[in-house]
Amino acid sequence: MSQSKFEKGSREWGGGGILINIMNQNNLTHYPYPSARRVIVGKRSAVATSQPLATLAGMEMFWAGGNAVDAALAMAIALTVVEPTSNGIGSDAFALVWDGKLNGLNASGRSPQNLTMDQFVGMDQVPAKGWLPVTVPGCVSAWRVLWERWGKLPFEQLFAPAIRYAREGFPVSPVTAMAWKHAEGIYLPLQGREFQPFKKVFFPNNRAPKAGEIWQSESHAKTLTSIAQSGGESFYKGDIAKAIANFAADTGGVLTAADLAAHQPDWIEPISTTYRNLTVWEIPPNTQGIAALIALNILDGFDLSRYPRESVESYHLQIEAMKLAFADVHRYIADPNFMEVAVEHLLDKAYAQERQKLISEVAIPLAEAGLPKGGTVYLAAADGELMVSFIQSNFEGFGSGILIPGTGIALQNRGVGFSLQAGHPNQIAPAKRSFHTIIPAFLTQDGQPLGPFGVMGGPMQPQGHLQVVVNLADYKMNPQAALDAPRWQFVAGRKVLLEQTVPRHVMLELTERGHDIEVIAEGREFGKGQIILRDGDVLIAASEPRADGLALAQ
Repeated sequence: MSQSKFEKGSREWGGGGILINIMNQNNLTHYPYPSARRVIVGKRSAVATSQPLATLAGMEMFWAGGNAVDAALAMAIALTVVEPTSNGIGSDAFALVWDGKLNGLNASGRSPQNLTMDQFVGMDQVPAKGWLPVTVPGCVSAWRVLWERWGKLPFEQLFAPAIRYAREGFPVSPVTAMAWKHAEGIYLPLQGREFQPFKKVFFPNNRAPKAGEIWQSESHAKTLTSIAQSGGESFYKGDIAKAIANFAADTGGVLTAADLAAHQPDWIEPISTTYRNLTVWEIPPNTQGIAALIALNILDGFDLSRYPRESVESYHLQIEAMKLAFADVHRYIADPNFMEVAVEHLLDKAYAQERQKLISEVAIPLAEAGLPKGGTVYLAAADGELMVSFIQSNFEGFGSGILIPGTGIALQNRGVGFSLQAGHPNQIAPAKRSFHTIIPAFLTQDGQPLGPFGVMGGPMQPQGHLQVVVNLADYKMNPQAALDAPRWQFVAGRKVLLEQTVPRHVMLELTERGHDIEVIAEGREFGKGQIILRDGDVLIAASEPRADGLALAQ
């Protein structure tokens, strides 16, 4: 395999397998990230996460004879320790797994059965902290059922790296330290008995640990050991479940042992659309993954490749398509048992063509829903037979601020995803799944797997998915460059955030088109992504520089 052949972007690069033509590096000088020139390639297996220690946990499983699911789960479990600012044992999770076909898993939890609307009187939204936004954590159930179906190594072995990191301690990485520092102003001022265990564990000296400082948590190690030894049973029906229910009862929460015991993850059919020569797959509602697909359907009516990537035309069309997609998503998407509009109608190509007509040369001031007829970690793993796209999250940073004493379990605040609007399909109710931001994604071509990808960051996630797919399909960028390229984020109305690496002329011309532009210096608002794609016999892995991440392949 010659370097010259690689640089020419040959369709035959990687052994003449699936013709994806994504390896063109000729235009990398147009992008400000030097890492876009670094492409991690291997033949046997690959892993990518936002934390090097978690990535190494995945490689440990491969070296022990495990497969991609073993590696993915070991990384997910390790991330609850080494990146607690984004996820934890009290998170939710979703997954896409290719084993000859694509399988979807929804392990998100439901709201407590004893929840009542009286608890939200006088509020215009669900509060982000305390017991009210807490829903049943689902990630432990995801670990269990994924291992039961595909795992090769003993379940307990998957926990070994995470338990080691928790018990022996690890140096906090720079981006995580920044997020931890940011959390000081949010969590340290919280009063009430329910918040004290959380502050004791994560801010033991009344401050966040600094970059390079060793942080450890014996309570995390003990809890992970219990989950490992019981196959997750202790979390939902054993001692841990009892501890969660008792602390809720003692501090004003309504989550009960019955809520935990009733939780079940669901195997579901992924949803997809075709964009150019790629098929893009997402988890269906209650997630926002459909937003990326709706926006791609709208964009499919425009030939973006006729415009340079760093042009106002390309940015404007992508932003407007995303704006229209979010209008539909925020109006219609909810727990599928409560939705009034079918997913197929929202993904109808004819409907997308009608929505395309709303895009003009100037920014839409306020996008309306149409009327169709009828704080997160992402990781990827692949080997010769399996490919895994996995995501888990506490939602906003550390989550609710509720930590069960003696366990290290910080509970998510996914209830924030509910609406308090009367009659809305996503209105909060007992035993209901909330609208979810976390979305793993997957690419295929002509029925064959290319691989998993994802971008973290609340509402940035479908926007990141769209931008990565556009970079791959329209601009023929390699996976690392597709992640590294400058990003935008639509917020609301005309408000758009731009990464400071977006060319100045694009910023000015977007303003002239009516967009309300704010330039952001830090990358935190623009997500943190990973990707693994297969080209013939070669696996191409990437993790972007906005995180502390690491991609490895062998």
